[in-house]
Amino acid sequence: MKEFLAMGGYGAYVWPSYAIFFIVLALEALAPLAQRKRLLADIRGRLKRREAREDRT
Repeated sequence: MKEFLAMGGYGAYVWPSYAIFFIVLALEALAPLAQRKRLLADIRGRLKRREAREDRT
């Protein structure tokens, strides 16, 4: 097992590469969710401003 983790002396390069890959993969999966949340908040704000404008008139 120790030899596998060492990967022939390249383990110090391989395992951080895997970690970075999975972090980027997770961020790419979560980014659309955050964008959707921001977009919905923006739409809600626009609707509230429009309703407030219509109430004044």
